[in-house]
Amino acid sequence: MSNLVKPSPPSLLQRMLRTKPIGVMAAKGEDNATGLRRTIGLFQLTMFGVGATIGSGIFVILGDAVPKAGPGVILSFIIAGITAALTALCYAELASTIPSSGSSYSFTYATMGEMVAYLIGWCLLLEYGISSSAIAVGWGQYLNELSFDLLGARMPAAIANPPGVNGGIFNLPAVVLVIMCCILLLRGTKESTKVNTIMVVIKISVLIMFIMIGLTAFNSANLHPFMPMGMSGVGAAASSIFFSYIGIDTIATAGDEVKDPKRTLPLAILFTLIIVTTVYVLVAIIGVGTQPYTQFNGNEAGLVQILRRITGATWPGVVLSMGAVISIFSITLVTIYGQTRILYTMSRDGMFPPIFAKVNAFSHTPRKNTVIVGTLVAIAAALLPLDVLADLTSMGTLVAFAIVSAGVIILRRTRPDLPRGFRVPLYPFFPVLSILFCLYLIADLPRQTFTLFAVWLSIALIVYFSYSMRHSKLEKNE
Repeated sequence: MSNLVKPSPPSLLQRMLRTKPIGVMAAKGEDNATGLRRTIGLFQLTMFGVGATIGSGIFVILGDAVPKAGPGVILSFIIAGITAALTALCYAELASTIPSSGSSYSFTYATMGEMVAYLIGWCLLLEYGISSSAIAVGWGQYLNELSFDLLGARMPAAIANPPGVNGGIFNLPAVVLVIMCCILLLRGTKESTKVNTIMVVIKISVLIMFIMIGLTAFNSANLHPFMPMGMSGVGAAASSIFFSYIGIDTIATAGDEVKDPKRTLPLAILFTLIIVTTVYVLVAIIGVGTQPYTQFNGNEAGLVQILRRITGATWPGVVLSMGAVISIFSITLVTIYGQTRILYTMSRDGMFPPIFAKVNAFSHTPRKNTVIVGTLVAIAAALLPLDVLADLTSMGTLVAFAIVSAGVIILRRTRPDLPRGFRVPLYPFFPVLSILFCLYLIADLPRQTFTLFAVWLSIALIVYFSYSMRHSKLEKNE
């Protein structure tokens, strides 16, 4: 009779806290046996990050943020930018250490364990799915302005506006936009990145035009009073617009499709942050400096109206509307891409059904995954109002960012031997400061957002204990 004793099965707590070996994640990233192809270089990846960021905070949300903070919205963008900068440094370190797809989900799986990583994965699904919907919502307004300038006619308000806004019932342009983005993504990542790069160059050029024209009508008197709603208004606006920095996380979702990821990922994150923050702050300064803050009434096409009033001509508005239409297309494209890659990675780990990890042999893209994501995003964009979408996206983004910052501290203590292509300067001061800034912005979100977020995480826990824990690849290995 054998004297060998069969080891006891792991406890529930051990199963919840089990971590994914970094060596396994890095190996998958290196040999790329997943079916995805490495076709994205540094410039394309930087444009991917910029494409997922510039536009959502300027073309769509500025008109909603200014009434909350007045001219102090400039400070709101700076606060959001500082928070994003601190977090970007943490993302850069983890991306250079764990060059795998999955972004903060993968980082958390390696540092804090399976259940926390799973919940972060759901935060990312909320972040990307709702962000795609929130951004698509604003497309109809700029499309309407463009059609009026070119054709002299607008679409009916019932199908052009977000539900509950100026007679909006069903946002048809948002649905059309999501369908077009999905068609492009189904063709392949290489084709999508090329189109995105062209669109990013166009929209940066358009925003530079807005800045140059706006300078001619800048009046410092419009900046007074600077904070009519006080610091609470500035914080509330910063919390709402933070979802516009989602591009930082989007870069990290492309780990399996990037050339030389240990070098390319951190550089693209830092370059994206510099470009985005500079453009955001300049446009915000010009926007509130050209007209009193009381004239911002939540109109999503507010930048077009500013140019029309300054020049008295229609052509600047036409150019800006075209830029906004292209810009919002670009952002929606990249955020839908990000969500499909998060689902792909979680499915590969056994956390979601295998259908999300199946890659088409011809296009090397997760086609069924893309179709499912596109359908859900289109429904949300057609039926949900912008303010709820923006705040929910900010909540998911801020939670994920705070966890990533904590992950840097944990990994430094548990695995100091790991090779790191980039290290956060002034450690641990910057990671701790990043967490505190994220918590500050979370605290300023509406109470309704906390309630909806709690419901979302409750659903996640039900799915985790009923399906994901039992189907986890780590569970099968054990």
